[in-house]
Amino acid sequence: MLVMCRGRRKFVVASFALIFIPALTWLYLSSANFTVKPLPLSPLDPQSSVLIGAVAEHQDLKLGLRDVEEHNHALRREISLLPRVPTHSSHHSKSRQGNQLHTHSTEEGTGDSEAKKGAASGNSSDCVPQPVVNKCESIHIAIVCAGYNASRDVVTLVKSVLFHRRNPLHFHFITDSIARKILADLFHTWMVPAVHINFYDADELKSEVSWIPNKHYSGIYGLMKLVLTKTLPSDLQKVIVLDTDITFATDIAELWAVFHKFKGQQVLGLVENQSDWYLGNLWKNHRPWPALGRGFNTGVILLLLDRLRKLKWEQMWRLTAERELMSMLSTSLADQDIFNAVIKQNPFLVHQLPCFWNVQLSDHTRSEKCYKDVSDLKVIHWNSPKKLRVKNKHVEFFRNLYLTFLEYDGNLLRRELFGCPSETDHNSENLQKTLSELDEDDPCYEFRRERFTVHRTHVYFLHYEYEPALDNTDVTLVAQLSMDRLQMLEAICKHWEGPISLALYLSDAEAQQFLRYAQGSEVLMSRSNVGYHIVYKEGQFYPVNLLRNVAMGQVNTPYMFLSDIDFLPMYGLYEYLRKSVVQLDMGNTKKALVVPAFETLRYRLSFPKSKAELLSQLDMGTLFTFRYHVWTKGHAPTDFAKWRTATTPYRVQWEADFEPYVMVRRESPEYDRRFVGFGWNKVAHIMELDAQEYEFVVLPNAYMIHMPHAPSFDITKFRSNKQYRVCLKTLKEEFQQNMSRRYGFAALKYMTVDNNS
Repeated sequence: MLVMCRGRRKFVVASFALIFIPALTWLYLSSANFTVKPLPLSPLDPQSSVLIGAVAEHQDLKLGLRDVEEHNHALRREISLLPRVPTHSSHHSKSRQGNQLHTHSTEEGTGDSEAKKGAASGNSSDCVPQPVVNKCESIHIAIVCAGYNASRDVVTLVKSVLFHRRNPLHFHFITDSIARKILADLFHTWMVPAVHINFYDADELKSEVSWIPNKHYSGIYGLMKLVLTKTLPSDLQKVIVLDTDITFATDIAELWAVFHKFKGQQVLGLVENQSDWYLGNLWKNHRPWPALGRGFNTGVILLLLDRLRKLKWEQMWRLTAERELMSMLSTSLADQDIFNAVIKQNPFLVHQLPCFWNVQLSDHTRSEKCYKDVSDLKVIHWNSPKKLRVKNKHVEFFRNLYLTFLEYDGNLLRRELFGCPSETDHNSENLQKTLSELDEDDPCYEFRRERFTVHRTHVYFLHYEYEPALDNTDVTLVAQLSMDRLQMLEAICKHWEGPISLALYLSDAEAQQFLRYAQGSEVLMSRSNVGYHIVYKEGQFYPVNLLRNVAMGQVNTPYMFLSDIDFLPMYGLYEYLRKSVVQLDMGNTKKALVVPAFETLRYRLSFPKSKAELLSQLDMGTLFTFRYHVWTKGHAPTDFAKWRTATTPYRVQWEADFEPYVMVRRESPEYDRRFVGFGWNKVAHIMELDAQEYEFVVLPNAYMIHMPHAPSFDITKFRSNKQYRVCLKTLKEEFQQNMSRRYGFAALKYMTVDNNS
């Protein structure tokens, strides 16, 4: 505002300059054009009268010029004495001073005159400082989010808000059970300071709106913004309501500050609809719900909850909906139709927002009128079913802006808000206390720290749908992978028809590459029983056992087959394991069923379809027992010689460094997180199974084959870095000591065996 006020003083000065400088110039040039003739020798000369007149006129012009100059000096002195407006610098005003923000809007009167001026010019015309949001004031945001896809979308929205924000945030999520689980895990592991989360069960709200027929693709969840006054806490006075397909390009506090502009009975802050939908001229016989002019878009709403409750909002929208449905039969745009019908009858409820607060990118919008420059953009709304494929003059720019947040490293948004008191997060406090107790001078500090690192986790990144078999024999394949093993997914899906739980260690950008890969794969998209759980990259080690634990934690079958991504299970292993559950009475005994592991050095292998065929390839040298030449101890207790002729399951004893691939009950112990990267990660887990008195039973007709691939980065570090190997040895010894303390006398054997990696 200061810039605008200063601008007016400059305008006054400039106006005087524009008026007087040309006048002065004209006067000067005019005086210079007079030709001074020689004085006559006689007063009777006929030219003497003309000369006298010219001289007199010249004197008059000089006097006039002097008067103008004196007047101009007086005006300058007067302007210099005008009172100055206190300085309130802001990025917003600077952008206007730089002639970057020239916003246009075609909104027409539903709010008061000030709101109309704001919609037309993007700001108030008064030289009064705008109300600011206290830096520690919490901003409340409500979002309806249901399902797997919406959960992904809302993460990008939240990233864009977090990126610009300078205030504490309080999100209110109205979710189904799926989205609640996904978002609860995500925010718990994200650990963003000064962000609070509340969840509200959308299933409990369905009865409030299920009576309204709705043709919109959002379904019943597209109507739930109507019941926010009833859903949100009664002491919450105001809230910003957002669709999941929103991207912020500015600090949300600027939008929160607009509440101060509400006057009279205004309770809704909305942007005018930027398409002709409510004008009814999009196609022949198009009959929209009633709306005021072009109507309003509900992708961004400012709700004054306390005033809405006093106005009996619940009763107001219900009566309106019932009346209109008698002729309209159903809604086409979900809650937006009902909001507009209410506003049509009660226009005084609306404070019209400038259109840059909801730049709508659907095919039939006129959003280009909301902006001329990048600085104009505040909120971008992908309100078309086509989303990023929508037709728009500047869609490439908007798409790139969206992709910036989509692929932005969310770990960088864990920024502290300095100077604001905040409630203590016990998880964060305990973590900081634990980390502070670690010795940073310890050569193995980074290894020890990794055990306590909280990795941001997005479970069920893609749609998942599977109900376990009712006979309590169902089993899920569990594995983990990084981007360089992605090509194994299709092959595993072809070999294993049962449910799969996968933990993927990816960056934000890699997660989007994976999404495109999966959505472009007919094999993967044909499977709804594969759960993909993203663990976002952080730190310098591959957290292999954390990934396994994440995948295990999402298993919903009674049993799980603990595998690795570079192994292909034999065809039919899923059904074979289910039959073994019954045969070996897994429900009443503690058993770990061992699936013998083999390997090939060939990238193209005629995969054996039976044990007999596998034995033939073993004899021909096409296949080998797994790691027979570099790590025999890892699978030696499986007793491959006995397996060749075995027809019934047989029990084997635990030995040092034993690390078979096993099927166990879902309640079996987790992997120890201290082991990262390469070395002893499976060995420690098998040791703990043995300590808990699991029996190791080898299945005579089961097998899996390791497929060749380039060495991982972690095994390269293990082989080349002496300190890596030293630290691994230290961690092994500490683990063995912990086992001895936990399991007592029975665990002494783990201390005495010679465990050399």
